[in-house]
Amino acid sequence: MRYATRAYLLLLNGMALLAAIMLVWLMVAIVLSVVIRNLGLQPSAWFFLSTEYAMFYLTLLGAPWLVRHKGHVHIELLTSILPPLALQVLSRLVALLCVTVCVVLAWKGYDLVMLNLQRSDYDVRAFFVPKWILTIAYPVCFSLMAIEFARFVVGRDILHSGEAGIKE
Repeated sequence: MRYATRAYLLLLNGMALLAAIMLVWLMVAIVLSVVIRNLGLQPSAWFFLSTEYAMFYLTLLGAPWLVRHKGHVHIELLTSILPPLALQVLSRLVALLCVTVCVVLAWKGYDLVMLNLQRSDYDVRAFFVPKWILTIAYPVCFSLMAIEFARFVVGRDILHSGEAGIKE
């Protein structure tokens, strides 16, 4: 079990690292694109396509890691005035709702991947890219987010701290 947990954490951290690398690529690609345009040249269509894909992937790949570290955006105005027992119940219910939404999105994402594979769909802008390469991120990432939110449903830790204010 310890090896499975370690492998799972390695997967989450690897996905977050890949998302961070894509974020750096976005910065580099934008700067290069501006420099190329200022030189009077036209940037490659690959620049545009790679930045679009990177924005999509970095959002999904980093999300499970963010859930694990409570890095997602939420407002604790209501939870800060709740008594501890009510906070526990509400926080676990919110996490359960998040699990439900993530499972539904993972399932729908899986259906979309299967549809893309059956139809042999391609993204035909600058290059012919099989669409399943894009849509495979939905079932994978939403499934991992469901697992992470489930930790807050049944685990020791809860999703909300019960403290109002900004935490960094």
